[in-house]
Amino acid sequence: MDRRQFLKVLGIVGTSAIATVGSHSWIAKSLAATPHPKRLVVIFLRGGIDGLNVVIPYTETDYYEARPTLAIPQPGKEKGALDLDGNFGLHPALSPLIPFWKDGTLAFVHACGSPDETRSHFDAQKYMESGTPGNKKTVEGWMNRMLGILPGKTPVEAVSVGSTLPLILAGHESASNISLRGNSARKLPIDQDKIQSAFDQLYASNDPLSLAYQEGRAARDTLLKQLEAEMEEANNGAPLPKGFAGETRQLASLMVRDPSIQLAFMDVGGWDTHASQGSSRGKLANRLKNLGEGLVTLVDRLGEIYADTTILVVSEFGRTVAENGNQGTDHGRGNAMWILNGSVRGGQVYGQWPGLSESERYEGRDLAITTDFREVVSTVLLNQFQVKPNQIDRIFPGYKPAETLSLFA
Repeated sequence: MDRRQFLKVLGIVGTSAIATVGSHSWIAKSLAATPHPKRLVVIFLRGGIDGLNVVIPYTETDYYEARPTLAIPQPGKEKGALDLDGNFGLHPALSPLIPFWKDGTLAFVHACGSPDETRSHFDAQKYMESGTPGNKKTVEGWMNRMLGILPGKTPVEAVSVGSTLPLILAGHESASNISLRGNSARKLPIDQDKIQSAFDQLYASNDPLSLAYQEGRAARDTLLKQLEAEMEEANNGAPLPKGFAGETRQLASLMVRDPSIQLAFMDVGGWDTHASQGSSRGKLANRLKNLGEGLVTLVDRLGEIYADTTILVVSEFGRTVAENGNQGTDHGRGNAMWILNGSVRGGQVYGQWPGLSESERYEGRDLAITTDFREVVSTVLLNQFQVKPNQIDRIFPGYKPAETLSLFA
């Protein structure tokens, strides 16, 4: 029985509320951490969000001609876009984010995405999580590889919100996943005193399986204690908020309590809007409203450590420029990537804008990609985590940053 199978038997990996995985680092790690570590939170919008209706190129006539029912009106018009810089506007459902734009801690990179041409959700998500576009053989994620070069090791330094560990955090380094949808503190068989005591005695030695058990127990105990403290504090006699904002609140509270958590990952589905997408109102608007509220909650709850935290919002690809016959949009290419950070040079839309005329579209239908998503991530890592240029290749094999973005002073 290998280490991962052993942890699954114990209920510490897989469907458990909290899990610790990794094929190395069997010896329990110290909880010591730097006082003010840099943090990275990646939020993956699964389904391919329509970036053209998030960061709207409202000066382009082609945008309005291609979307007679879905286009967001220009700023100043009823239910119009919220002006950002005279060329782009923000979807009105995301109005809670405008203060971040104005104070310079929110930026976007438009016409951004993966260089691989696939429009398959499965493949595109895999490539963006593995960090090796076009290579289906990669079995570990770029956030896991990043863990391998960060200084200092702790049992819970990387956390994913969800019942299973995503590809982006899979690999040799140890990571944890935690479910925050109401039942995260539910008891597993391993949590029962008698069973726990029996296992503690059975696996008290220094052999690999015993050390694997001890590491998993340490991570689970640590996160459960922090989560239970936050739930008790936040409840005040009432249930926790539901949805994304509730999850971001709890995640941020965990990060504030524990400086050892340097990397965090969340994903949100429901962005595959082939039909009835809506414009300023409707399906997409409702989901953006929840997303925006969750981001505001995350930043507010992070408090002082927001200055040391970068939040990246990504999606596997964008949508077609033109709407389809079902008043929706189909799988496309270029998209808008979001960056929130206390020290980012925000209040700007970065990237080379290719335009939306048919001659400039990818294959005549999609927003072309002019910025590789790895360029954005690399810029964050080089500037915020003191990753060295020669280490980028360990995180994104075969990729050399163009270093064309000036996201940070």
